[in-house]
Amino acid sequence: MRGLKGKVAIVTGGGGGIGRATCQRLGEEGCIVGVFDINEESANETAKLINDAGGTAHAYIVDITDYDVVKAGVDAFEAAAGHGTDVLVNNAGWDKVVPFLAAERDLWKRVIDINLYGPLNMHYAVLPGMVERRGGRVINIASDAGRVGSSGEAVYSACKGGIASFSKTLSRELVRHNILLNTVCPGPTDTALLADVTSGEAGKRIIDAMTKAVPMRRIGTPDDYPGIIAFLASDDAGFIVGQTISVSGGLTMSG
Repeated sequence: MRGLKGKVAIVTGGGGGIGRATCQRLGEEGCIVGVFDINEESANETAKLINDAGGTAHAYIVDITDYDVVKAGVDAFEAAAGHGTDVLVNNAGWDKVVPFLAAERDLWKRVIDINLYGPLNMHYAVLPGMVERRGGRVINIASDAGRVGSSGEAVYSACKGGIASFSKTLSRELVRHNILLNTVCPGPTDTALLADVTSGEAGKRIIDAMTKAVPMRRIGTPDDYPGIIAFLASDDAGFIVGQTISVSGGLTMSG
């Protein structure tokens, strides 16, 4: 895709799943990739995969719920890359499927800290540099749960819907600086997170129900998403801003 070679890109949750697949795709496109993940081993493995394939990547252990850690990670990566961040992909997320009235407040807090405050921290650390350089791309990975709801994921859905709205608002505030923000909403996807929240026989029933709800009759895989993410980061998407795009096999059809 046009305009990605040499760009400096951060991907949160880059140690696995959609994040790892996105890191690898951006590396293939010629980006210098910052792999941010709370799991050191996973982050290092993703960076090694990219570097072994001839790309350039650096791994950083970052807890996105801690702004000071986020800022230190961004500063370290930009120093290593020799340039400010051109592309930010906020992908890291976490949830536990529990009916709202059965959920403890501590669970609410953890879900909100990771899925809402985490991306806010990343934006706050990266966007001032983009404003100063008058350009940048942000792709926020939300969820179709934030568009249509998902039983057992009320707080998660609230966070993901909030991220889509946040992206639209920042688009209006920052487009004059040539900073384009867009949101990608995956549907149900075969990742470690899905495995964590759908274990056991009850989990199998949830997966079966999800699969039947998707017109393409399958859930997603991590490789279904890097194409749209790389496109939105590229020059080919230079007139696209403030959009929320579902990639879900037809689960959500909007427009």
